[in-house]
Amino acid sequence: MTERIREFLRKRREDGPCLVVDLDVVRDNYNAFAKALPDTRIFYAVKANPAPEVLSLLTRLGSCFDTASVPEIEMVLAAGATPDRISYGNTIKKERDIARAYALGVRLYAVDCKAEVDKIARAAPGSKVFCRILSDCVGAEWPLSRKFGCEPAMAVEVLEHALKSGLEPVGVSFHVGSQQRNQHAWDRALASAAAVFRDCSERGINLTMVNLGGGFPTRYVKNVPSVKSYGTAIFRALRKHFGNRIPETIIEPGRGMVGNAGVIEAEVVLVSKKSEEDDVRWVYLDIGKFGGLAETADEMIRYPIYTARDADEKAPCVIAGPTCDSVDILYEKQPYALPITLEIGDKVLIGGTGAYTATYASVAFNGFPPLKTYHI
Repeated sequence: MTERIREFLRKRREDGPCLVVDLDVVRDNYNAFAKALPDTRIFYAVKANPAPEVLSLLTRLGSCFDTASVPEIEMVLAAGATPDRISYGNTIKKERDIARAYALGVRLYAVDCKAEVDKIARAAPGSKVFCRILSDCVGAEWPLSRKFGCEPAMAVEVLEHALKSGLEPVGVSFHVGSQQRNQHAWDRALASAAAVFRDCSERGINLTMVNLGGGFPTRYVKNVPSVKSYGTAIFRALRKHFGNRIPETIIEPGRGMVGNAGVIEAEVVLVSKKSEEDDVRWVYLDIGKFGGLAETADEMIRYPIYTARDADEKAPCVIAGPTCDSVDILYEKQPYALPITLEIGDKVLIGGTGAYTATYASVAFNGFPPLKTYHI
């Protein structure tokens, strides 16, 4: 947690749980990506944190943007970015949304099947498209399912169909899984991408771009490699599979761009046990899965939690949210060590929460308001 966040929390008026994001950290992260991959265009994944303050900062720094919907496109444009800096990266789009994006000037779209190509050909004629291929996501703490992408052999057919439909097939994309701590995970995906390039070339299709996707991690309770090490590993993999004909590349960092910039301050609502003999306490916070911590599902993302009593002896406990839904439990399979002196009313700080928190918060489940956010 930065000193700027500490100072803000010391002075803020008590009004329930809140997320505070330090924009200086976001700026440092952007510069680190730009330095680690100097020949790669950065397309910030807007879904990670679409706050106007974040988008405006990244626009000024020269970032491009990966968007998943028309509202995200409109937010990016409102932040001052031009349409040529926007990719409509969702492979599942309504045709009327494609038409709206096209009317707004967007000309770069993701696909993973011929039916999506047909929609773009009708609603966004002449646009550029790239085809997403499947990736195994080994090593990712938040693996992505088979919901997005197709087999590489099918990608060749999809891209050829795009060409015949009057579109401009420009390349291939993949995603190695969110919170990917193995910097060599891109190697296997790039091998598949290179095979698509070769097969397309044999059909007279000259691809020029590889979208390396996201996956760049933020630090939670485990250390993660530096951005520089990811850049080095990715460049080596590009050289390995493409030789001296390295294509244009783009990346879509989201979590790695804003995750470590944010801290959530929450409050202990209750500390209890289920029986007198129970050694494990239940600690209930005023924030849970429905308040912004949805990524604790299956305990995949384990956030660092700090208290003012961390110097005291600790013991395992179950951590849960405040709602009346029984799934609103953050950590139970693997209990979390918290101070045995922790009391009702104590504040806790949840680190690494600048990404995928506020946008996951429900509007008013159980009457609780959305997570308050501050960008400083």
